[in-house]
Amino acid sequence: MSETESTPVPAARPSLFTRVARLGRAVLSVALDAALPPLCASCRTPLANPGGLCPACWSRVSFIAPPYCERLGIPFAYDPGPGILSMEAIADPPAYGRARAAVRYEDVARDLVHRLKYGDRLDLATSMGQWMARAGEALLADADALVPVPLHWRRLWGRRFNQAAALARVVASDSEVPLLTGALRRVRATPQQVGLSRSARAVNVQGAFAVTQAGKIAIYGKRLILVDDVLTSGATVDACARVLLRSGARNVDVLVFARVVATAQVPI
Repeated sequence: MSETESTPVPAARPSLFTRVARLGRAVLSVALDAALPPLCASCRTPLANPGGLCPACWSRVSFIAPPYCERLGIPFAYDPGPGILSMEAIADPPAYGRARAAVRYEDVARDLVHRLKYGDRLDLATSMGQWMARAGEALLADADALVPVPLHWRRLWGRRFNQAAALARVVASDSEVPLLTGALRRVRATPQQVGLSRSARAVNVQGAFAVTQAGKIAIYGKRLILVDDVLTSGATVDACARVLLRSGARNVDVLVFARVVATAQVPI
């Protein structure tokens, strides 16, 4: 067990075939890096260094910084002073405590998320996770452990990796906050949330998550941070937070790479 990652469920030792396959992928990656120039993660413009963005794409990334809602992390149109909440946070407070995101989910950020999830661009997790660690510094300073939002085993089988866990590993490495990879699991396969209304998203994830027996011991009394790639309506992280809190977690915050921001928010 490393200093920055712990899991309540012992990991199985990789088989010989798995180790050989990993070695083969590593050798192939080195060969491709030598033969092909690194490209911008969004527009594919050649770069001097791998895993980055060209100046034009970098300028189109909308980083989220104060002023924003203290609870939901939604950016405000102007600075109303510390501790002010958005209308959404007052009208429909979530189960989790605070949410923070590195960037707005638009344009280049959307490209990065899609390439990570569907294009096998695990190399992008490093930069994305580092941006998240900076955006969530205040949350990480108070946290006992990170918990990635899990995928159902069928989706994990098809995708071969959990993008939330990949991002969480980078955040854990940067912040030195331990990572719990086996505490929370998705027990029910749910349809994709894309295209569903806010209320339909909430119904879709009801009963979809559970804390494992070993996880109950690991999270009891702990201040946790849920990690995911994108926050849209917040239904998924809210469902996860409720399950963690019912199982004994002291507090649950949320850290994502990107969040959907409809319009400039006016604080009240």
